[in-house]
Amino acid sequence: MPVICGLRNPGASYVGTRHNLGFEVVSSLARRFDVKLKRGPLRVRAELARLSGRDLILATPLTFMNDSGRAVAGILSYYKVAASDLLVVHDDIDLALGRLRLQIGGGSGGNNGIRSIESHLGHPDFARLKLGVGRPPGSREAADHVLRPFTKAERGEADLLVEDAADVAERWLEDPARAQELAAHRRPG
Repeated sequence: MPVICGLRNPGASYVGTRHNLGFEVVSSLARRFDVKLKRGPLRVRAELARLSGRDLILATPLTFMNDSGRAVAGILSYYKVAASDLLVVHDDIDLALGRLRLQIGGGSGGNNGIRSIESHLGHPDFARLKLGVGRPPGSREAADHVLRPFTKAERGEADLLVEDAADVAERWLEDPARAQELAAHRRPG
C-alpha cells in the first residue's frame, strides 16, 4: 500500500511557508480524492487519510520537520508498508522556485526532515518529490528562508507548483518512471 507523505512544521505560524509545501501537496491530493486528513493512532504521530478504493495512505507528520522520521517510521511500521512504497514530498532550496524533481534515494540535500527519515529508517532508499523554493536572497540563512511565507509575487508560482506536484504524485502511484519525466519537464511560470 503506497504512502504519500508531505513534510511540514505543524501550527498556524507555519502555514504558507516554504517548508510546508509538502503538506500543501498532500492537502491538494486529499481534496482531489475527497477525503479528510484526520489524527492517526497515537504511535503514528501524523494526520492520515486512508483511501480504501485506491489502497493508498496520505499522511502529514504532526512532528516538526526536524523530527519527521519518527512519524514516517511510525506510519510504515503501523501499516506494514515497505520504504519502497513511500513517497516523501518536501521543499528543496537547491532547486529554483517552481522546479520539481522526483528521485529514489540520494542524500538529504541539507533538508533536516529527510535527514531524520533516513536516520529512523536506517537507509535513504525511498522516493522523494522535491519542490523548488530557491536559495535565500542575499545573506539570509537557509533556515530563515524556508520558515518565511512566500512573497505575493512568489505565491502564484507556488500554488501552480503545488498542483503540478500533486499531478506528479498521482502519476507516481501508477507509473513512477513517467512521474519522474513529468517532474523533470516542469518549468516555472
